[in-house]
Amino acid sequence: MDIAIMGAGLSGLACAITLEKNGITPTIFEKRNKVGDRFVNGEVLLSIFTRPVHDCIASLSEEYGVYLNPTASIQKMVLFSKHEKAIIEGHLGFSNIRGREQDSYESQLARQTKSTIHFNSEKTYEQLLSTYSHVVMATGDGAYAKETRNFREDFTVSIKGITVEGKFDRYTVMAWIDYDFAPYGYCFFIPYSDREANISIAIPDLPENAEVDINELWDGFYPKVRSQLKQDLPVTDQFQITRYPIGICESARVGNTFYVGNCFGTMMPFMGFGQYASILSGVYAAYDLCGLGKYEELMKPLRQSYENSLVLRRTMEQLSNDGLDRIIRSLQGYWGEKLFHTKTIDPLKVASYFLRPFIKIKE
Repeated sequence: MDIAIMGAGLSGLACAITLEKNGITPTIFEKRNKVGDRFVNGEVLLSIFTRPVHDCIASLSEEYGVYLNPTASIQKMVLFSKHEKAIIEGHLGFSNIRGREQDSYESQLARQTKSTIHFNSEKTYEQLLSTYSHVVMATGDGAYAKETRNFREDFTVSIKGITVEGKFDRYTVMAWIDYDFAPYGYCFFIPYSDREANISIAIPDLPENAEVDINELWDGFYPKVRSQLKQDLPVTDQFQITRYPIGICESARVGNTFYVGNCFGTMMPFMGFGQYASILSGVYAAYDLCGLGKYEELMKPLRQSYENSLVLRRTMEQLSNDGLDRIIRSLQGYWGEKLFHTKTIDPLKVASYFLRPFIKIKE
């Protein structure tokens, strides 16, 4: 059995690590010139979105032998709507850095991988399929899955982000759900360290946003963050993504091809993150290849999480700033504590169950 992994991102490297632990050495093909050769940005792993798993870093190491060191354990989250503010405290998850940094998750996983990585690869999926018995497609987005007619695109999103310098509390992250800054989207502030942080805006490419210019939104949001933090926040790096596809594969496996990571559809539609699911998809593909499970069956909970998250995304698109204010206001106090700290409740599942009929009526 000869296995090719197409992509050296989170899912591809997690797949390689797991295969190696079971005596199989794959060959990895990466189109960039090094692991993590992409823009730098901050991301979070929030336990509210990984239930029933409460500590995903511990879970990855203890259950799957995948070891990651996050930037920080998030102890405080500040949520803003147009007129309201909620502060949630306690162990909420983890923050981390992605991209061309030695401490990024991609770089950490690469150091755990012994398999050969062919950088600057121009190999196509078709070429790999004709040479190897199995192909793990881990290309980082749904483009190839779309080409193979196996991807349901639900919407696209445009993102603008920067790295700034200042003095930060690495244990605190902030989010703005204010449609004046990001219509039907959201904004994040995520520290990489005590000295660097990521600020970003993400907006879905809906018909309602057809005339919206993300750079004009940025001109209003960036000064707001500077004012809120009472710092100049000089920019040291920036990136912009246009129309990134959010969707999910109809089939997780087709023949001897396994779709993993964002190529499968592990990015959550609601707030955009999906690192834990991405890594698990790579592990699960390896389990199937090693005869330790069936990939389609193992992926069912991740598929359901995506669908639940999509319900929340569709609900968000029907709210106004007044509705967002009511939600943020309700999170300050009892309901915030209940939602973020009760380990037995899966908020995505519960919210999706109650909101799904409402979405159908609206549609």
